Amino acid sequence: MAGNPGSDAALRTQKSVFSGSPRTKKFPLTEQEAFYMNCRAAYLTIFKSSLENIISKDQLYLALQHAGRSPSQKTINKYWTPQTAKLNFDDFCIILSKEKPTSKAELLKSFKQLDVNDDGSILHSDLHKYLTKRGEKMTKEEVNAVINLADVNANGKFDYMKFCKLYMTTSEQCLRTTLERLEADSKLRRQQFGSHMEGSPERGPFPAPKPSPRIIRKNDQETFSSKGDASPSLLSTTRKFKTSVSFTITMSANSNRDSKLTEPNLKDWQYVQSKGCFFLEEDGEVVSHQYKMHIAQRSVLYLTIKPLNLSQGKRPPWLSVDTALYILKESEDQAEPQLMCFTELRNREVFGWTGELEPGIYWLIPSTTGCRLKKEVKPVTEEAQLVYRDETGELFLTSEFRSTLSEIFEVIDLDGNGLISFEEYNFFELRTSGEKCDEDAWAVCRENFDTKKNELTRQGFMDLHLMEANDREGDPLDLWVTLHSMGYNKALELTEAYPFVINIYAERCKPRIKAIHMEACGGQLEKAICKSVLDRSDAKVMDGYENIIVHTCNYDTWITSIIENKSDDKVIIHINNELSKNCVNNRGLSVFAVEVAPRSTMIRAGPGQDHGSNLFTYADCGIQPNLADF
Repeated sequence: MAGNPGSDAALRTQKSVFSGSPRTKKFPLTEQEAFYMNCRAAYLTIFKSSLENIISKDQLYLALQHAGRSPSQKTINKYWTPQTAKLNFDDFCIILSKEKPTSKAELLKSFKQLDVNDDGSILHSDLHKYLTKRGEKMTKEEVNAVINLADVNANGKFDYMKFCKLYMTTSEQCLRTTLERLEADSKLRRQQFGSHMEGSPERGPFPAPKPSPRIIRKNDQETFSSKGDASPSLLSTTRKFKTSVSFTITMSANSNRDSKLTEPNLKDWQYVQSKGCFFLEEDGEVVSHQYKMHIAQRSVLYLTIKPLNLSQGKRPPWLSVDTALYILKESEDQAEPQLMCFTELRNREVFGWTGELEPGIYWLIPSTTGCRLKKEVKPVTEEAQLVYRDETGELFLTSEFRSTLSEIFEVIDLDGNGLISFEEYNFFELRTSGEKCDEDAWAVCRENFDTKKNELTRQGFMDLHLMEANDREGDPLDLWVTLHSMGYNKALELTEAYPFVINIYAERCKPRIKAIHMEACGGQLEKAICKSVLDRSDAKVMDGYENIIVHTCNYDTWITSIIENKSDDKVIIHINNELSKNCVNNRGLSVFAVEVAPRSTMIRAGPGQDHGSNLFTYADCGIQPNLADF
């Protein structure tokens, strides 16, 4: 489930555990500090060091439980895919920021839907049917284990009120125990935020920012000189334990390079187009179509990616979402596709690239920083009507719903020919139901709904949804599932998806493009982003730490930074963006911490890969953001 990293329950537990500490009495934890403490406490309950990796689903499940979560198998599988070999502490923090603890209100709301008598209980037969047939299906053994809980079952009924109370108590106690262990263990407490010095009672949980050795003011020099022999002692301690220093990087989004996209003379160039969409998942993750492009001979290409404008009236909100297209070449000599270029030039909402490519197969991976495409927070006061009955009782789709379905048709018609092919329809089915349509079902669809050249027409698409409404006797529940999956809210506004269109022009040959799959923007994309930054970035060595390098790359509307560790020691880095103005970042936190392993050479590759560089992205930086308190 998506949401803020620290729920009310988690924060209540954290504050109650640490309220007796003299450090936190004077410096109470902020919500983000409490969240990070929760991450470390849970991780260090399972592992001796936060540099150790999670190497199995069971370890991930256990760590999430110690952090006060109760993950389903679906949640575990989302973060631990067949390609995942391991997850590190930074990955774990990201997962926790996306998976908030289930609240008692959410549990009660779910169970109340099955409470036909509104008496706080559910018949065992109804509970068994629901848990084994709907949603993430449980096994009979798992359901029986719930039914056999003595405290919450009696007379063939499941007392969900007692169950919710028991669940919340157990969850909070698990988190409380985890935090108490961290507080009790002095060794772990010294590791807490990257400082290996014993903190005095009057210092907060984060080390106080210190001025850079290269920017010592006059009064600081007087302070140091007045301490006499204390200075060498302090200096040696700092060197020995690698304690925090304050290091500020000031960046602006206007780079010196020419970022203006200029369209070449495209007369007689051959052209192909494909549409696609970024979708925002419940946990805040972004998924999108990914493509393969075939170039038959060496040619100059002009590629662009831009928003697909579905609105005939006011400017749609997704036009402000930043985007890019990364082009990677397949090679028999390389295990993975290699980054060739990306659309770093811009003209208003259009991002593009012009250059020459050799013949071959290329992956086209769309990307957005995730800074602007976020979960909707504005509540919808009135739900749109999807269907209605006329005076004869016949069911119809409302004009508003038909208009929305027409927009969805435009999005899923990837090749733009005005028809939905079998492959295009399967992308739609995977997005809305999680399952593919087989050949037999598609044949039935063609027989019952309007088609042309064996592809579904716009009218056929409308009739398909009218049939779905009739099958449920006018209940719009399944229709809303489709709409939410496609990014629409209850007012039929597209708020959690961003449709785009890719245009490819080639001077000497006819390019081909095909959507291959739809998945999260994960490891391969992050490798490409990091390589693009390292190839183009301005590198800055941290003051006093020549082996800690911050690479920053400034574009027209966003900035990406990578922290690289070349030292023999692990480095714990506290990132503080609270001084930043007019910008957002893709971490969702203004204060967080990361660990970079010693002698790390690999770029950040996402879950399942080693990494020694950490990626941060900022967007809409009209005023300079800061990376501070390293």
